[in-house]
Amino acid sequence: MRIALFPGSFDPFTNGHLDVVRRGAALFDEVIIAIGNNSSKQRYLPVEQMIVLIEGIFQDEPRVSVRAYKGLTADFAREVGARFLLRGLRNTTDFEYENTIAQANRHVNPELETVFLITSPALAAISSTIIREIHRFGGNVDDFVPFPLPPAPPA
Repeated sequence: MRIALFPGSFDPFTNGHLDVVRRGAALFDEVIIAIGNNSSKQRYLPVEQMIVLIEGIFQDEPRVSVRAYKGLTADFAREVGARFLLRGLRNTTDFEYENTIAQANRHVNPELETVFLITSPALAAISSTIIREIHRFGGNVDDFVPFPLPPAPPA
């Protein structure tokens, strides 16, 4: 089986992420959305809440699952039998960052191949960071996320 891991903080999961998962599901037998614990970031929304919301989107798609993990992405990929990392690229800045990470992951797990998908143009201008800021200050983010977000945490 061709298993792809789609790692990220997904804080929150966006329509851009949804697009990458759906396109990845056409390429791989299974896609695991892997919510990592980034020690350098404080989460905006709890991981457990994000898992439930994302699982709701893919409830009718048995080839897509959601898991939380800690530690190195390359090690988690090995643990779940994924030989591919799925990543979305919005621009050249993303490429520079993702290329560095791909090389490090390949060093830790030589069996791991990173596959980049170019973000659909209509979704390329938005990021989780921007969505968090809009949401935090009471703005409407419905056009950017595939589910209603819970009320903003206190600032």
